Amino acid sequence: MKLSLKSITIGLLTIALYFFNSYELKANSKKETIITKRIPPLEKSKNNTVKIALLLDTSNSMDGLINQAKSQLWDIVNEFTNAECQNKIRPELQIAIYQYGNDHLSSREGYIQQVLNFSNDLDEISEKLFSLSTNGGEEYCGQVIQTSLNQLDWGKNPDNLKMIFIAGNEPFDQGHLNFKDAATNAKEKNVIVNTIYCGGYEEGIQTHWKEGARLTAGEYMAIDHNREVVQISTPYDDIIIKLNSKLNKTYISYGSLGITKMEMQITQDDNAMALEEVVAVKRAVSKSSRLYNNKHWDLVDASKEKDFDVSEIKPEALPKELKGKSKKEIESFITNKATERNEIQNEIQELNRKREAYIAKNKSEENNGELESAMLKAIKRQASAKNYIWK
Repeated sequence: MKLSLKSITIGLLTIALYFFNSYELKANSKKETIITKRIPPLEKSKNNTVKIALLLDTSNSMDGLINQAKSQLWDIVNEFTNAECQNKIRPELQIAIYQYGNDHLSSREGYIQQVLNFSNDLDEISEKLFSLSTNGGEEYCGQVIQTSLNQLDWGKNPDNLKMIFIAGNEPFDQGHLNFKDAATNAKEKNVIVNTIYCGGYEEGIQTHWKEGARLTAGEYMAIDHNREVVQISTPYDDIIIKLNSKLNKTYISYGSLGITKMEMQITQDDNAMALEEVVAVKRAVSKSSRLYNNKHWDLVDASKEKDFDVSEIKPEALPKELKGKSKKEIESFITNKATERNEIQNEIQELNRKREAYIAKNKSEENNGELESAMLKAIKRQASAKNYIWK
């Protein structure tokens, strides 16, 4: 069978057209795949976060510093309860803890230990602070700063307030890692380094603590860490402590963490009271705030989440008082506890307003806690630079 030139030409064109269309379809398919996998541009997080890393010297003679830090935790929390960002969003608070300069720590790690990664679990933060003990050792400020920069997730949101507070009493330039290099790295991550020298102001300057702060536009502070902090008792303290006991009874534990976390809550109340009654009051005020959230083990806090559905909780994860109850009965129980908690928290907040007014009226310079005064002033100034306001 003979084919004409015309037939051959048409055939070749048909084949060429087929392969061209086939290639175009594959190309378009690839283009679509690339488009769907394209990484969107980074957006600012809707939730502003305040990230604070506490780097505490736990060498000998630092017991006073640790005790002040245990008390100061609740002042920091209460300070940010009423803070508001420029976008009118209330910021979240996360705190990390490092200890350094303790002989009980690994020499390979530079006598440095991460005690707690960034956490918003206030009971856990308190527990870790109370776990600290002092012992002799080598204090390497530059290295502990760099370690915290490497290990912690500081995030990339430029609106977040990111601060390091490092406290100690040995020269700031000890160790193999130059503190200036650590400060440069902190600046690149938009982290402000604040230094707290436990000793004389001029001595801290001579031993480079002020320079360590200056490099990131941080604050340099000198405190007497062994000074006994004079707290002001008020007529409202006993009432707030009694209300705190009532507040604890509104928690409904669930899941594998429930019972353990509820026990931790009571233990940290006891720790605060053992330190000083006023510290227990400050903790109770923190527990009445939005920052004390236990949605991972408490059904009342969990029920505030948009996707919460009590029917999705396995029967064995429910507390004893809710086992065998219908969905409607469980929801009613949670609602009643939530109402009760809200009333108690509002009462604590109202009493605290009266308490603060009483303290302001009776406060003198001698009543200021060393670490409390230093840290809160630095926090307020640096937060204001990020357009935070206090209502």
